[in-house]
Amino acid sequence: MADTLRDQQFALARHLRDPSSHPPPTGVEERRLAIYRDLFFNNIEGLLAGNFPVIRKTLGDDAWRALVREFYAGHRSQTPLFPEIAREFIRYLESRRDDDLPPWLRELAHYEWVELALQIADDTVPPHDPDGDLLTGEPVVSPFAWALAYQWPVHRIGPGFRPDVPPDESTLLLVRRDAAHQVRFASISPLVYRLIEVLGEGGRSGDVALRLLAAEAGVETLSAFVDQGAAMLTRMREEGTLLGTRRVSFTPGGAT
Repeated sequence: MADTLRDQQFALARHLRDPSSHPPPTGVEERRLAIYRDLFFNNIEGLLAGNFPVIRKTLGDDAWRALVREFYAGHRSQTPLFPEIAREFIRYLESRRDDDLPPWLRELAHYEWVELALQIADDTVPPHDPDGDLLTGEPVVSPFAWALAYQWPVHRIGPGFRPDVPPDESTLLLVRRDAAHQVRFASISPLVYRLIEVLGEGGRSGDVALRLLAAEAGVETLSAFVDQGAAMLTRMREEGTLLGTRRVSFTPGGAT
């Protein structure tokens, strides 16, 4: 009895995911099957449409539903959690090796997913001094501030703009969650992107990080560059990209 029930459940699940390839279990009324097919698929499609509204509009209804149908039928999710379905959709897109997808689709999906990811992120905020000296101390990048680099101009793609060739320069964005849990997007320069990258590695004071960037850029007037960089660090703290400076705690074994 148990084996029979299990076989029926798996047959039903296979049919609901991909009715064109898997027949339904015997003894189930077609009308009931149709209800379940529509209910399950529409739930997933509606959830993904809410997470990826730009992709849905840009592809159009038919192409969008076909893509979701392929994901629903062929992808094996690593989690049952609904908030993670969008991430599973990205994993599915990244796993495809065909050329049928628009070349910018994977990056656009990641760009749209970032907002949800930051909204639900629960990273631990590291110990820090919010008023620490950003030049002599080690600036701490907020775990809710992400510097992202894309080959395609993902923030511009939509129904009226579907590029065929990526631009010469990467699209650099700062995505951060503010104190009110609002997710904000901003374009940033290569210099700011690199600064956040260097600070995120840890172990450097603000002054050392700025001098490293100056050397990489071949800057001649170092003092002016550091002064401008200090002002930039202050603005980054005011907006929440930087939390402050790393706080040193003391233990019986010494500083940590």
